[in-house]
Amino acid sequence: MNKYMEMARLSALKGIEKKEGGPFGAVIVAKDGTVISTGNNMVLKEKDPTAHAEIVAIRRACKVLGTNDLSGHILYTSCEPCPMCLSAIIWVNIREVYFGCTRSDADNIGFRDKDIYEFMKGKNNIITLRQIDRDSCLEVMNKYNDINGEIY
Repeated sequence: MNKYMEMARLSALKGIEKKEGGPFGAVIVAKDGTVISTGNNMVLKEKDPTAHAEIVAIRRACKVLGTNDLSGHILYTSCEPCPMCLSAIIWVNIREVYFGCTRSDADNIGFRDKDIYEFMKGKNNIITLRQIDRDSCLEVMNKYNDINGEIY
Protein backbone atom coordinates (compact mmCIF):
# COMPACT_ATOMS: atom_id res chain seq x y z
CA MET A 1 0.00 0.00 0.00
CA ASN A 2 1.17 3.53 -0.73
CA LYS A 3 2.59 4.94 2.52
CA TYR A 4 0.73 8.24 2.22
CA MET A 5 -2.58 6.54 1.48
CA GLU A 6 -1.95 4.34 4.50
CA MET A 7 -1.51 7.50 6.57
CA ALA A 8 -4.82 8.84 5.21
CA ARG A 9 -6.52 5.53 5.97
CA LEU A 10 -5.16 5.44 9.51
CA SER A 11 -6.21 9.07 10.05
CA ALA A 12 -9.75 8.13 8.98
CA LEU A 13 -9.72 5.14 11.30
CA LYS A 14 -8.51 7.25 14.23
CA GLY A 15 -11.28 9.75 13.59
CA ILE A 16 -14.07 7.19 13.58
CA GLU A 17 -12.67 5.45 16.67
CA LYS A 18 -12.72 8.81 18.49
CA LYS A 19 -16.21 9.52 17.09
CA GLU A 20 -14.95 12.76 15.54
CA GLY A 21 -16.67 12.26 12.19
CA GLY A 22 -17.07 10.10 9.11
CA PRO A 23 -14.60 7.54 7.74
CA PHE A 24 -12.38 9.97 5.86
CA GLY A 25 -8.71 10.89 6.18
CA ALA A 26 -6.31 13.04 4.18
CA VAL A 27 -2.59 13.82 3.95
CA ILE A 28 -0.83 16.70 2.22
CA VAL A 29 2.69 15.99 1.01
CA ALA A 30 5.38 18.20 -0.51
CA LYS A 31 6.97 17.13 -3.80
CA ASP A 32 10.05 15.95 -1.87
CA GLY A 33 7.89 13.55 0.16
CA THR A 34 7.71 15.61 3.34
CA VAL A 35 4.37 15.23 5.09
CA ILE A 36 2.99 18.73 5.69
CA SER A 37 -0.30 17.85 7.40
CA THR A 38 -2.89 15.19 8.03
CA GLY A 39 -6.57 15.49 8.70
CA ASN A 40 -9.56 13.36 9.48
CA ASN A 41 -13.23 14.17 9.24
CA MET A 42 -14.10 16.23 12.33
CA VAL A 43 -17.69 17.18 11.51
CA LEU A 44 -19.11 15.64 14.70
CA LYS A 45 -16.38 16.82 17.06
CA GLU A 46 -16.31 20.38 15.76
CA LYS A 47 -20.04 20.54 14.99
CA ASP A 48 -18.91 21.97 11.66
CA PRO A 49 -20.28 20.49 8.44
CA THR A 50 -17.27 21.87 6.56
CA ALA A 51 -14.71 20.01 8.71
CA HIS A 52 -14.09 17.30 6.12
CA ALA A 53 -10.72 15.53 6.17
CA GLU A 54 -9.41 17.36 3.11
CA ILE A 55 -10.48 20.75 4.46
CA VAL A 56 -8.89 20.00 7.86
CA ALA A 57 -5.64 18.94 6.15
CA ILE A 58 -5.67 22.03 3.89
CA ARG A 59 -6.25 24.39 6.84
CA ARG A 60 -3.43 22.78 8.80
CA ALA A 61 -1.01 22.82 5.85
CA CYS A 62 -1.71 26.47 5.12
CA LYS A 63 -1.14 27.36 8.77
CA VAL A 64 2.10 25.35 8.95
CA LEU A 65 3.45 26.87 5.74
CA GLY A 66 2.03 30.36 6.34
CA THR A 67 0.32 30.54 2.97
CA ASN A 68 -2.98 30.15 1.20
CA ASP A 69 -1.34 28.53 -1.85
CA LEU A 70 -0.35 24.87 -1.84
CA SER A 71 0.91 24.78 -5.42
CA GLY A 72 3.22 21.83 -5.96
CA HIS A 73 1.81 19.82 -3.07
CA ILE A 74 0.05 16.46 -3.36
CA LEU A 75 -3.12 15.35 -1.59
CA TYR A 76 -3.84 11.76 -0.61
CA THR A 77 -7.36 11.11 0.62
CA SER A 78 -9.11 7.94 1.66
CA CYS A 79 -12.16 8.78 -0.50
CA GLU A 80 -12.85 10.70 -3.68
CA PRO A 81 -13.30 14.34 -2.65
CA CYS A 82 -16.85 15.68 -2.35
CA PRO A 83 -17.74 18.81 -4.36
CA MET A 84 -16.93 21.12 -1.43
CA CYS A 85 -13.51 19.55 -0.88
CA LEU A 86 -12.81 19.43 -4.59
CA SER A 87 -13.51 23.16 -4.77
CA ALA A 88 -11.15 23.84 -1.85
CA ILE A 89 -8.46 21.69 -3.48
CA ILE A 90 -8.77 23.71 -6.67
CA TRP A 91 -8.80 27.05 -4.79
CA VAL A 92 -5.60 26.15 -2.92
CA ASN A 93 -3.89 25.13 -6.18
CA ILE A 94 -3.28 21.46 -5.44
CA ARG A 95 -3.13 19.80 -8.86
CA GLU A 96 -2.35 16.20 -7.91
CA VAL A 97 -4.81 14.11 -5.86
CA TYR A 98 -4.87 10.40 -5.09
CA PHE A 99 -7.99 8.85 -3.56
CA GLY A 100 -8.95 5.42 -2.25
CA CYS A 101 -12.71 4.86 -2.16
CA THR A 102 -15.06 6.34 -4.76
CA ARG A 103 -18.03 8.67 -4.39
CA SER A 104 -20.22 5.61 -5.05
CA ASP A 105 -18.63 3.87 -2.08
CA ALA A 106 -19.52 6.90 0.08
CA ASP A 107 -23.05 6.92 -1.35
CA ASN A 108 -23.40 3.24 -0.45
CA ILE A 109 -22.90 4.01 3.24
CA GLY A 110 -25.28 6.98 3.32
CA PHE A 111 -23.29 10.08 2.33
CA ARG A 112 -25.20 12.46 0.04
CA ASP A 113 -22.58 13.73 -2.39
CA LYS A 114 -24.72 12.42 -5.25
CA ASP A 115 -27.37 15.09 -4.53
CA ILE A 116 -24.76 17.84 -4.92
CA TYR A 117 -23.36 16.41 -8.14
CA GLU A 118 -26.91 16.20 -9.52
CA PHE A 119 -27.62 19.80 -8.48
CA MET A 120 -24.47 20.97 -10.26
CA LYS A 121 -25.72 19.26 -13.42
CA GLY A 122 -29.05 21.07 -13.09
CA LYS A 123 -30.90 17.84 -12.36
CA ASN A 124 -31.86 18.48 -8.76
CA ASN A 125 -33.66 21.38 -7.08
CA ILE A 126 -32.48 20.88 -3.49
CA ILE A 127 -32.00 24.64 -2.98
CA THR A 128 -33.19 27.84 -4.59
CA LEU A 129 -30.62 30.37 -5.80
CA ARG A 130 -31.81 33.90 -6.61
CA GLN A 131 -29.74 36.96 -7.36
CA ILE A 132 -30.73 40.21 -5.60
CA ASP A 133 -29.12 43.61 -4.98
CA ARG A 134 -26.19 43.05 -7.34
CA ASP A 135 -25.34 46.75 -7.77
CA SER A 136 -24.93 47.35 -4.02
CA CYS A 137 -22.88 44.20 -3.56
CA LEU A 138 -20.78 45.00 -6.61
CA GLU A 139 -19.71 48.24 -4.90
CA VAL A 140 -17.89 46.12 -2.29
CA MET A 141 -16.10 44.13 -4.98
CA ASN A 142 -15.09 47.32 -6.76
CA LYS A 143 -13.82 48.79 -3.47
CA TYR A 144 -11.71 45.66 -2.92
CA ASN A 145 -10.32 45.91 -6.44
CA ASP A 146 -9.52 49.61 -5.94
CA ILE A 147 -7.61 48.82 -2.73
CA ASN A 148 -5.91 45.58 -3.74
CA GLY A 149 -5.90 45.53 -7.52
CA GLU A 150 -6.50 42.35 -9.42
CA ILE A 151 -4.98 39.35 -7.64
CA TYR A 152 -6.19 36.55 -9.89
